[in-house]
Amino acid sequence: MRRSIGTTTAAVAALALAVTACGGGDGGDGGGGGAAADGELSGTITYWDTSNETEAAVFKAIAEEFAAQHPGVTVDYVNIGFDDAQNRFKNAAAANEAPDVMRTEVAWVADFASLGYLWPLDDTTALENQEDFVPQAWASTQYEGTTYAVPQVIDTLALFYNERLLADAGVEVPTTLEEVKASTGAFEGAGAVPMYMRGDDPYWFLPFLYGEGGDMVDAEGKQVTIDNEAGIAAFTQMKDMVDSGAAITDTSDGWENMMGSFTRGEVAMMINGPWAINDAVAGLGDDLGVAPVPGGSAGQAAPQGGWNYAIYAGTPEEESPAAFEFVKYMSSAATQQRITEELSLLPTRTSVYEVESVQNNEMVQFFKPAVDVAHERPWIPQAQSLFDPIKENVQGLLIGSASPEEAAKSTGDAYRDILDDWLD
Repeated sequence: MRRSIGTTTAAVAALALAVTACGGGDGGDGGGGGAAADGELSGTITYWDTSNETEAAVFKAIAEEFAAQHPGVTVDYVNIGFDDAQNRFKNAAAANEAPDVMRTEVAWVADFASLGYLWPLDDTTALENQEDFVPQAWASTQYEGTTYAVPQVIDTLALFYNERLLADAGVEVPTTLEEVKASTGAFEGAGAVPMYMRGDDPYWFLPFLYGEGGDMVDAEGKQVTIDNEAGIAAFTQMKDMVDSGAAITDTSDGWENMMGSFTRGEVAMMINGPWAINDAVAGLGDDLGVAPVPGGSAGQAAPQGGWNYAIYAGTPEEESPAAFEFVKYMSSAATQQRITEELSLLPTRTSVYEVESVQNNEMVQFFKPAVDVAHERPWIPQAQSLFDPIKENVQGLLIGSASPEEAAKSTGDAYRDILDDWLD
C-alpha cells in the first residue's frame, strides 16, 4: 500500500528528524534513514531503469547484487522505454503507484520535485560523500535548495568519426561546421557524405544553438532567448548543413538511420554521446574516433546530460531505509567505477576519475574534458517541455515549410505560452 502523496511533506520531515536523532552523525548506519529497527533491511523496491538495451544488463546485475547482499530485500527491476518514461512516472505518481526508485533524466528532477513526487534526500543515507560529486552533476539534483536525486552518470555530445574514411578522403577532424561543409567534395570520392544530422530529436539541436552563443532561455533572468539572433543562426546552420550537401538527415527514425549510416560507412561523422560508444565500436572497431562537436560562430559547445536516481515520495516509510540504501549502493564510487569499466559511461564522482582503469579508458579521456566545459541546461520544472517546440520547428525547417526566422519565432512563441507563469 502506498502512502498518500498529500501527506508526503509532513511525513518525510518527521521521518528525517526521527532517523537523524536515532542514527546520529557517527552511527553505524551512517546517519538518517538507515537500517530497520532490527538492523536488517527489508521490503520490496520497485526500480524503473530507463537505460538502453546495451546498458540494461549491467544495471540489472548490479541491482540484483544489492538484493543478494540484503536477503530481506527484494528488488523488482523493470526496464522501461526512455521515450515515455517521464509521463509514465508522473501518471503513476499521481495515482500513488509509482516505483520506489527511478533512473531519471537530469531535466526531469525539477519537474517531479515541483509536483511533490520525489522524496527530499538531504539528511538521509541515500547521500554518501556528496562533496565527491562533480559540481555540474550535483546541480541537476537540486530544486529550490533541496536535494531530490543522486547523480548516476554524466554525459555530453561529441563528434564520432570514421578514421578510415577521413584518411581516405584526406580530411582532418573538423573543429567547425564550416570545415565540415568544406569537406563535402573530398568525401564524394570515398562514396560518403560528411555527416549524419539528426532532425528528429531536439536534443541534437543544442550544439548548434550553443555553438552560436545562444540558449533556450535565460534561467537567471527568466527570459526566452531561443528566438534571438543566436537562435536564428542556429536554425540557419542546420538548414545550411543539408542544403550544402554536408549532411543527410531524417525527421523520423533518426537513431536507426544515423547508426546504420555511420556503421555502414555511408557517412563519415555523426554527433552522439557516451551511450553510443559500444554500438559504434561494434560497427567500426578501431576505426572509431571521437572529438569535440564542430563549433559554430561562437565556438564549440554541447549540452550537459546525464542520469540521476530519485526516490518516489509515496514509498512506504517502513521500506524507505531499503530505498535509501539501494540508491546509495547504486551511486557509490565502487558501482560507478564498474559502470565505467563495463560501459565506458562517465562517472559523477570525482574520486572515480582517479582510478587507473578509469583514467585509461579512452572514451573517458575525451568525454571528461568535454563534460567539464559542457553547457548546463536550465534546471527548471518546464525544462523538458521546451524540447517539443524545437522538434516541431526543426522538422518544419528541414522539410522546407519554415525559414530559420520563422522556426525561431515559432519556437519562442511556444516557449512564452509554456512558461507564462515562470517568466518575469
